[in-house]
Amino acid sequence: MIENLFTHASSLFIATNVAVAQAAGTPGVPWWVWPLALLVTTFLIGIVASLAGVGGSVLYVPIVSSFFPFNFDFIRGSGLFVALACSLSAAPKLLKLNLASLRLVIPLALIASSSSIVGAYLGLSLPQSILKILLGVLITGIAVLFIFSKNSEIPVIGTPDPLTRYLNIGGAYFEPSNGKNVTWSVWRLPIGLVLFCCIGIIAGMFGIGAGWANVPVLNMLLGAPLKIAVGTSMSLLAITDTSAAWIYLNQGAVLPIITIPSVLGIMVGSRVGVILLKTAKPKSIRYIVILMLLFAGLKSLLAGLGWG
Repeated sequence: MIENLFTHASSLFIATNVAVAQAAGTPGVPWWVWPLALLVTTFLIGIVASLAGVGGSVLYVPIVSSFFPFNFDFIRGSGLFVALACSLSAAPKLLKLNLASLRLVIPLALIASSSSIVGAYLGLSLPQSILKILLGVLITGIAVLFIFSKNSEIPVIGTPDPLTRYLNIGGAYFEPSNGKNVTWSVWRLPIGLVLFCCIGIIAGMFGIGAGWANVPVLNMLLGAPLKIAVGTSMSLLAITDTSAAWIYLNQGAVLPIITIPSVLGIMVGSRVGVILLKTAKPKSIRYIVILMLLFAGLKSLLAGLGWG
């Protein structure tokens, strides 16, 4: 019996080695090297992402696709699970603190999750060189957005549109800095729904969380307070990314040996980042993230053009 157990364990080890080597395209490298490297890399990404206030997958997909030899489909599939894990860990607490509104989340999530399914099928059907070019342009654009975007803590809005009034979107949360309750609502909801349709397609196509786009649209266009925008964005990701993640999972584009260390690394790194947040200088971290995005975006663009 013990001999059979060792035989099965040996077969499993060899099969894992072959599977990972095929996924990475590096048959001479032991299978455990890539998961370990992913664990360390995503741990560092989790720290930087938390300090900079960005979703982990917006850094994960361009960086891992630039420096790891995995198929691009596997990386995008894992990127959705990375975003999903971060969102699921934060969303319940945000809802409990009234920093996310289900009345605002549900209509936006319905639009974004439906379009993310279209984006996932589109991403899996396009050639990888085209996707890398588009990802390079997108990531470079996000870096530029980070440079010029200026979120407003509590925007001043006009009269809410009829759809907002019909859905009764709004609420109040406690602001500890001044010890008062902040009452809020939104406007321009129909325009926001159109933009969230585009955001869902992009999120599904590239396997990146859409927090980089959700927060500016919620805060600057719809007029939600910054804390509500961040909390609602995190809750949105839990629904939007689930739809696209199932498409990648169903198409066999999710490899546990890549996804599991990535999710573990980024969740542990995020917790360390939150601890370091008390002493870190957010502006310095923001500049580092912008440089990383620019580098990863240009590298992806050059790789797609066949110059990298």
